[in-house]
Parts: sequence; structure tokens; C-alpha cells
Amino acid sequence: MRLADTRPPFAGLANLSEAALAALPTPCYLLDEARLRRNGEILLGVQQRTGCKILLAQKAFSNYDLYPVLAPYLAGTEASGLYESRLGREELPEKENHVFCAAYRADQFEELLQYADHIVFNSPHQLAKFGPAAKAAGKSVGLRVNPEHSTQEGHEIYDPCAPGSRLGTTRAQWDAAAAQHPDLPDLLDGLHFHTLCEQDSDALAATLPALEAKFGDLLPRMKWLNFGGGHHITRPDYDLATLEKCITGTQEKYGVQVYLEPGEAWALNAGYLVTTVLDTLQNGETHLAILDMSAACHTPDVIEMPYRPPLLDAGEPGEKPCTFRLGGPTCLAGDVVGNYSFAAPLTEGDRLIFGDMAIYSTCKNNTFNGMPLPDIWVLHENGTTQPLARFGYHDFKYRLGSPR
Repeated sequence: MRLADTRPPFAGLANLSEAALAALPTPCYLLDEARLRRNGEILLGVQQRTGCKILLAQKAFSNYDLYPVLAPYLAGTEASGLYESRLGREELPEKENHVFCAAYRADQFEELLQYADHIVFNSPHQLAKFGPAAKAAGKSVGLRVNPEHSTQEGHEIYDPCAPGSRLGTTRAQWDAAAAQHPDLPDLLDGLHFHTLCEQDSDALAATLPALEAKFGDLLPRMKWLNFGGGHHITRPDYDLATLEKCITGTQEKYGVQVYLEPGEAWALNAGYLVTTVLDTLQNGETHLAILDMSAACHTPDVIEMPYRPPLLDAGEPGEKPCTFRLGGPTCLAGDVVGNYSFAAPLTEGDRLIFGDMAIYSTCKNNTFNGMPLPDIWVLHENGTTQPLARFGYHDFKYRLGSPR
């Protein structure tokens, strides 16, 4: 197998020897230390040039063994609830700890106050219910707003601005709540909006005027404004100049501290999933290969988004002489990664490497059908590999019932 594929998802594999690859168990996730550091350097540059602060959204990447690699570059962590907030506090205690949740639980909120320093509420009701306690504990309080300006096309499941969205407060909702509870604005230190998904900065530039049209009158009273996530900042063709203009312009106009909280940008193209061909077969004109990894279990975004992940040395269907449909070993008929073409037919025992597997993989995988979880390894910058976590039968069993 050639390990010198220059496409961004595989650039880091030039640091991996054939012998090190052969020694890896499959399936396994391989996290790339050098690529994580490179992403961090890009994000630090944005912060240094603009004065913004960039957080790690742990929902996309929460492999805490690698947090020390990112620590020099990030301002803090963003959590989606109690456990992620605790993880950020435990692993990066010196960094800022932000949390947003669509609804907080009363029986968890006191514990959350031990970890988070910025708490963002999704609705005026939640702000009224929990905001006073957060302020009394010295926390910075924010509200997620919905500018009602959609920039999504074809991925409605990821569109927080869709009609009927449960995420963020619309202007009509805010006005009604503030009229009933005039003290609500006094609780706020900042506003938060998150409307993007794997997008360039032109989508942000189009969203900011919509935000100002809906909530611009509130911004002069705010200490900070969080631009949310979905910014694909470390993608090779990303327009950094437009992003930085949006940041500096907003900070100068309103005197706020701008935050961004990307997840993918920190770990984009910084991980791989190594898998082995278990069997090949043919159904009509379709050539198939069964792998020891599962799209449904190990890369669920392949099915949920859906998307077709990059594969080392493979092409689009029909681009190379031999096209195969790659799927997992589960009973789910739709457990299919996609169709790929190869220079030669796949055979049992062949080893394949999917790219861009550091994001939304280890944090979303599951054990459906009793599928084992892949081990997690790291590719160090000096080319050596090291196991970080191994999983077995107990990881499957004890999430289903009592240990005994």
C-alpha cells in the first residue's frame, strides 16, 4: 500500500512506515499528532491576528489524550452538557469552559456550576429559571439566538434556522419573554448563534447582517458574541481573510469579545480508520467487499449526514479499473460506506485506510450487533505509534445492564 497520497486527508500518512501500519490491529482509529498540531497553528494564527478566542467543540473531537497537543493553541473548550463540561475542566483546567445545552436539568445544574465559567441558555424560560443561580455563582451568562437566516442546502438535519427549529431564541420569542419579564436582559453577558455546518466564511458574512437586523440593538450591552461552530477554518481552500474581517469588524463595532467554537476544524484530516477486507463477493454487476469496520457502528455520520469518506489510493466509481461497494459485517442492509474504484481487485486480507476519521467517529460510535469498538491509537510526530485505548466484550455488555 502506498502511504504517500498527497490529498489532505492522507498527507500525514507520509509519517507512517509500512511496518508500523502492518503492526496495527484492525479496525482501529489512528489519530495524527502532527496534523492536529498543524490545525492548532492555523487557529492560533486567527486568534493572534484578530484578538478572537477559539474554543474546541468537544462534540466533534473529545479524545482527551491529545488535548495536550492542542492546549497551546486553544482558548478553552465548548461542551454540550454536564459530562463534556466536566471533561474539559478535568483535562484542561487552566482553560475557559463554555457550555450550551438545549435544556439543562435541575438535578445536574449545581454540579455544572463547578465546571463551566460560561453558560449559554437556549430559551428565555431556561434563562429565567437557571440564569440567576449562574450569575450568583459568578458565571458569564449567555443566550443562544436564532437569526432565522439559513445557509444550509441539502442538509436540513443540520439547519438550526429551519422553520420550527428548537435551537436558539427568535426575536419574536425574546420580545414576548422580555415584555413579561423585564429583568431578563440584565442577566445577559453575551449572545451565541450557531448556524453553520462545514462551511466557508462567506456563509458567516451573509449571516452577520441577519443577526444584526434581528438582535443588533442588544449587542452594545454585551461583553461577548459567540459565532458558534461549523467554520471549516483549517480546510485548505478556506477563506481566512473574510473570516478575520467578520471578526475584527464585529469587535470594533460593538466592543465585544468574539468567540468561535469549531469542532471539526481542530481535528480535520487528523485521523484515520484502518480496516481489513474480510470477504469479497459479486451480486449481479456489483462487486462487494465486506470489511471488519462498520459504517453504522464506527462511522455513523456516513449514514446520518450522509457522506462518502475519503479512502487512501481509491478513486470515484469507474475512475479506476475495479469498482467495489464497501460495507460492514452487521445485519443492517444499509451498512454501506460507499462505492470506490481501485487499480486492482480487492482480495481478502487487504488493508484499507479511510481518512478524516478523527471527527465524529470515536465520540459517536456504538456496539450495535455486538460489534467491537475499534482500538484507538496515536501516530506521533516522530512516526511511532502508540495504543491509547483498547476495547472488548465488557464495553459491549456493561452498557446494556448491571456489571456482574
